[in-house]
Amino acid sequence: MNENFLSFAPGIAEGSNDSLTSAVSPDGIPNLRKWYRVPARCGVAVRLKKGNTLELRNESGSQVCDFWAFKEDNLHESLSMEHCRTHLGRNSIREQDELVTNWRRPVLKVLSDTSPGVHDMLIASCDLNRYKGLGVDGYHDNCTDNLRMALAAIGETATHLPSPLNLWMNVGLDDDGAIEFLAPCSGQVF
Repeated sequence: MNENFLSFAPGIAEGSNDSLTSAVSPDGIPNLRKWYRVPARCGVAVRLKKGNTLELRNESGSQVCDFWAFKEDNLHESLSMEHCRTHLGRNSIREQDELVTNWRRPVLKVLSDTSPGVHDMLIASCDLNRYKGLGVDGYHDNCTDNLRMALAAIGETATHLPSPLNLWMNVGLDDDGAIEFLAPCSGQVF
């Protein structure tokens, strides 16, 4: 292994930020109908029950959000982009889509999307090794650690690190099939 890269366990963050202290509550259960703001470059874990609705807003219109969902009674079962692409028969989500887990069971339903509907289902979450590969020295906030810290803030530990649903992330393919990272083209609500 190249000494410039790190190896770590799924549940252990390599650094820290406000994700450790910005939980909606110590157990992750939100006050329903209250708005919570996620600090920049951080994450927040929220426990939802069947029938709850989660509304996400992109107030700047230019932010990307790595989004995960885990089954509370079994953190080994999670929202799976690989399985959603197969289940939906496409590489995009739309209103009324049912999203599935790595066990091919429903976990979420997209009720509405007032953005242009551009979300990514291909790209892995950024992590410390990605930033090291880009030449960053030292620690850099990243979505993988944000997930780990957000779960730790509510007393949970990630058992694995699934690929996220990248809300408002605009990824395209050029004529040669190369990945293009394009500017987000989001509205406010998903």
